[in-house]
Amino acid sequence: MAAPFVLVLPDETIAGYYTLSSTSVQLSELPAQIVRKLPRYPLVPATLLGRLAVDRRQQGKGYGRFLLADALYRASRSEVASFAVIVDAKDEGARRFYELESFLPLLDQPTKLFRPMADIRRLFE
Repeated sequence: MAAPFVLVLPDETIAGYYTLSSTSVQLSELPAQIVRKLPRYPLVPATLLGRLAVDRRQQGKGYGRFLLADALYRASRSEVASFAVIVDAKDEGARRFYELESFLPLLDQPTKLFRPMADIRRLFE
């Protein structure tokens, strides 16, 4: 289950969308310097940013970054506990996009990335 968010342009064209849902991350998937700051549970709660997509005709206009910023803002304002926002990059281009936005790869899963919620909250202070 996921909550969808859609970017509709003034002419009612759908430019893109994303989904947010709950997930969890195993501590063993995180870098040691991050794990030291977390409770010693096998899993920590996180927010999954899924299906971030921009219509091909609308690409190159900054809508992807806009949708990402909107998703991070919503995730940071949630009252549900979440250690990080997690993304699953579908290809190398998507992975590079998220890395440019300060996402870090999970250990042994270079296409699955995270950005700590504490870092995200600082963006919107």
